[in-house]
Amino acid sequence: MQRYFISEDQVKNDHFIIQGDDYHHIVRVMRMEKGSELICVLSCNKTALCQIEQITNEHVIVRVVKWIDEQTELPIQIYIAHGLPKGDKLELVIQKGTELGAFSFIPFVAARSIVKWDEKKANKKLERWKKIAKEAAEQSHRGKIPDVHAPMTIHELVEFAKSADCRIFAYEEEAKQGNHQMLTSVFRKMKRGQSLLAVFGPEGGFSDEEVELLKQHGFFSCSLGPRILRTETAPLYLLAAASYQFELQ
Repeated sequence: MQRYFISEDQVKNDHFIIQGDDYHHIVRVMRMEKGSELICVLSCNKTALCQIEQITNEHVIVRVVKWIDEQTELPIQIYIAHGLPKGDKLELVIQKGTELGAFSFIPFVAARSIVKWDEKKANKKLERWKKIAKEAAEQSHRGKIPDVHAPMTIHELVEFAKSADCRIFAYEEEAKQGNHQMLTSVFRKMKRGQSLLAVFGPEGGFSDEEVELLKQHGFFSCSLGPRILRTETAPLYLLAAASYQFELQ
């Protein structure tokens, strides 16, 4: 069943007013009619089965049939900080990372990022990333849409990280040396409801200066197994490992 996220200003008692892109999707793509059912998710993580009562030229008005109790969010909040990679790799990370339960995405301008952040195109790019996260959250039946932040500098990132309970960065040198226990150790120490900020470098990895800066600000370097992963694969590996640790055991 199709799922749509509802903001507070769309709520009118036990009715929701849907417009914009979601209106177009309901009416033009899904071709729903009066009486059709769909799922609406509020920003407070409440989920409702709804039925369409009215379709106008600009709005779809739905009525709450019943509230649904569901738990689809990871028990820990994982922030994925990613050095800006080439091409559409970050879009892949946002889409698949949302499906795997990421809480938030934080792009940052790394020393070895080949792509440079263009402030003139910033709003359009950020809007696209947020749309990808929204659509992936709907598809995977998430209870929330992950936040997607505007790109930060590495110094802004370490300042932001102070609010996280745990901080790690994926470092291939740890894999080369066979040190594979840190990630497991971090997961075992974490409690449900806590937050983890995980940092991943771009294609060229981290510079020596970035490694030292992260360590100085309380980040632990982690291996993600004995193989060297691509920059777009590493965050997905971590999210899958977290799901196994906190949801499947």
